[in-house]
Amino acid sequence: MTDQQKQQILGRPTGAFVGASWVALGLGATVYFVGLYNAHMTLAEKGFYLAVFLLGLFAAISVQKAVRDRAEDVPVTGAYLGVAWGMLLCALTLMAVGLWNAELLLSEKGFYGIGFAMSLFAVVAVQKNVRDLAAFRAAQPETGIATERSSFLPPQA
Repeated sequence: MTDQQKQQILGRPTGAFVGASWVALGLGATVYFVGLYNAHMTLAEKGFYLAVFLLGLFAAISVQKAVRDRAEDVPVTGAYLGVAWGMLLCALTLMAVGLWNAELLLSEKGFYGIGFAMSLFAVVAVQKNVRDLAAFRAAQPETGIATERSSFLPPQA
């Protein structure tokens, strides 16, 4: 079995997928924040959209973590999982209602909606990659992947 096959069996994400996930998150968040910065709305409205965006990201990460923990037989209470799902649905609902009632052009509403959806998807992928890489490094320390110090730095005495 080749090293690449071992990496795929152990769940190590490819560099391309890790990079694409980070680029998608950066692009989605940048698009959302640039649109928010340039929007002609009150500061309270901007604060609302910022808070909903951050709530959505945190809730999406929490759902991903709780679902994966359960799949790996790590104890997760039903209350935590329910709250995580509830907050994700709350963030999606708040964004949908906020955009529905906003006095924005339809294209602007779509712009915010796509930026939000893209960021939610990307943050789940980034969280998955971070966790997969940590698990892979713990299971395969001999692969040469530097965990704490860069490989080009001399060892400390």
